[in-house]
Amino acid sequence: MIKVKEDKNEQVKKRWGDKPYYSLNYFLREKFQDKVFKISLDAGFSCPNRDGTISRGGCMFCSERGSGDFAGNRKFSISTQFEDIKDMMKNKWKNGKYIAYFQAYTNTYAPIKVLREKYSEAISKDGVVGLAIATRPDCLSEEVLDLIQEFSKRIYVWVELGLQTANDKVAKVINRGYDTIVFDDAVKKLRERKIDVVVHTIFGLPGEKPKDMLSTIDYVAHKEVQGIKIHLLHLMRGTPLVELYNNGQLTFMSEEEYVETVCRAITMLPQNIVIHRLTGDAPRDLLIEPKWSLKKWEVLNSIDNSMRKNNLYQGLYFSTNKWI
Repeated sequence: MIKVKEDKNEQVKKRWGDKPYYSLNYFLREKFQDKVFKISLDAGFSCPNRDGTISRGGCMFCSERGSGDFAGNRKFSISTQFEDIKDMMKNKWKNGKYIAYFQAYTNTYAPIKVLREKYSEAISKDGVVGLAIATRPDCLSEEVLDLIQEFSKRIYVWVELGLQTANDKVAKVINRGYDTIVFDDAVKKLRERKIDVVVHTIFGLPGEKPKDMLSTIDYVAHKEVQGIKIHLLHLMRGTPLVELYNNGQLTFMSEEEYVETVCRAITMLPQNIVIHRLTGDAPRDLLIEPKWSLKKWEVLNSIDNSMRKNNLYQGLYFSTNKWI
């Protein structure tokens, strides 16, 4: 890591409270003047990459719950899921506001009538100030886009798109099911409707080195997106990725390598992009590797400490492509 002058770093840090980057917590507190929680919901949808429309295998890393391992139980209504999760959160935080987060599977992959009913039920709950919709960029028809725009006029909305990598060759390996140009088109159409976009990326995908991961960050950094999630690749039981692992075709980043790569990624992002996540979660009973990822807060603290130690901050190398 290359250090920069400490005084400039301190000035930037003051902009985002105690972080050298634009965190989601800071953004939400600034926007809503309160602590804001995400309530993760499972609306009972499927995915075209699972039901045979595109594929039946799904993305190689995706769990059987469609990346909704910590979401509510799809056997129950949206309202019941919401109240159950809210009650659990009250054990830690007595007050706050909520983002209704449709997390599991593809949350625009249903008839318009069903989508409208599910979204409406979620935002009708007391304290809800926002709606977050996780989906695929190839599941945004004009009709769906119009519906999301309709909701964006009633409440704050962001749409999460799973890019994972900007490398189409790697995308084919993980069975993503669409080319990167489809992602570009989805971002364009969402932004034409003034809907915020949050991008998912994954570090540690098969065949990618840190330089490749940072190339994806550089790609995202120059798109008109408002947020990003950086995930670590998790190998979970029951996923197609296990076969690669059993065949010796999958290696994992060390904690030190991951922390350094994330720190570099943050410096490449413009200062107006909100960082929603810097590592991911996997259920302890499903996780095979890397085991160090179970120490989530240790990893996050290491990222923060490394950036402070080296006087790094978001946007420092946005225009220089320093790391690639």
